[in-house]
Amino acid sequence: MKLKTLTTAIILATVPMTGAFAAALDRSGQSIAAFLQPGNYFEAGISVLDPNVSGNVKSGWTPNPAAPAVAIGLENTSVGEMAGDYYFPSAALKLQLTDHFSFGLIYDQPFGADAEYKTDTKKTAALPGPLAPFANQGAFHNGTEGTAVEVKSQNISVILGFQPTENWNIYGGGVYQTVKGDVQLRGVAYGGLAAFGDYNTNIGEDGATGWLAGFAYQIPEIALKTSVTYRSEIEHEVQVTESLGTSGLAATINPVLGYTPGQTEITTPQSVNLDFQTGVMANTVAFANVRWVNWKDFSIRPNDFGHASKFIPGKSQGFDLVAYTDDQISATVGIGRKLSEQWAGNISIGWDSGAGNPVSTLGPTEGYWNVGLGAQFSPTPQTFIAGGVKYFWLGDAKAQVASDFGTASYVANFEDNDAIAYGLKMGYKF
Repeated sequence: MKLKTLTTAIILATVPMTGAFAAALDRSGQSIAAFLQPGNYFEAGISVLDPNVSGNVKSGWTPNPAAPAVAIGLENTSVGEMAGDYYFPSAALKLQLTDHFSFGLIYDQPFGADAEYKTDTKKTAALPGPLAPFANQGAFHNGTEGTAVEVKSQNISVILGFQPTENWNIYGGGVYQTVKGDVQLRGVAYGGLAAFGDYNTNIGEDGATGWLAGFAYQIPEIALKTSVTYRSEIEHEVQVTESLGTSGLAATINPVLGYTPGQTEITTPQSVNLDFQTGVMANTVAFANVRWVNWKDFSIRPNDFGHASKFIPGKSQGFDLVAYTDDQISATVGIGRKLSEQWAGNISIGWDSGAGNPVSTLGPTEGYWNVGLGAQFSPTPQTFIAGGVKYFWLGDAKAQVASDFGTASYVANFEDNDAIAYGLKMGYKF
């Protein structure tokens, strides 16, 4: 059997969970692989992530340097499980319109977050004088109500490709993207003495457009295929509704702000994907993916949050609700093998750099290592079902609140955490 017949059979078995638990808000990995399949092609898949992320409040930490940590009386320093399970679907359609032109649609959910601090760490000690209003607050909780974040996005990419020869494919197109989210901050960790310890924001869904461009080179006889794809940043002007609460410093700030819904700019990051595969022996293909995402230039500063942050002592310029110090680089390498006319499988190893450490308390992990296994069954030459699993060793992280961004200060340690991702994909060649 020629190696070119293995290209689809092997690589599709990697299943749709390239990003899964990547740095910052990265999720799907934004693969272009479906558009580069030969002929007419359709696929649909789903990935599910089951993370296990917990930590402990930093030993000796206090929200007020003038007050000893023991005065706060934290009953339980364990942060507890805070990362929620989530899933994201994907789908793609590719049509070979002529010998030289192709058309594609790709749907995915590239960015997202789902986290909630569920463990009650309220204080039970009798607190003196100025600390008394915070007697029912833990580091990330007010009573039994915890800090939480949910962010969702959707992408539809419309792509047109030009193939001047059998070896080259030059492509580009437009991207329509939506984003929305909810954040609530609880506890004395945020802003010192609960300045933001009862903050809520609802980010209304917004749609905006961007673009992508790339090229691919292939030698079908040896199953060689490489591609480089650039995706632009996408600027959103979202409607944000905010409230700051009524206790502590918030009681002073609230009358000044007035809390009128305002526009907030959120720019999702630009990225580059490099994909490579080649036949290495009969019935065997090696593959690799490298991804860069420009998280260092990403931030979210809701309108009223930004104004209120300037009231924090020493923060006259204000600060962002979410920001990152580093760009993300991730890589996956693996081997796929055709086992029979109907079965193929693969094994892969992945690494992610993270987006800086300390990290936000809203996503307290710093990169990962993973190992994955995939299998594909093809009941007919035109159809297949692929499934796989990946195990993630999540990087240890120091979690800091927004007001400490850019410093070495942190509130909690998150160590020895992991996650498992599952993927399922079905495809049809026609």
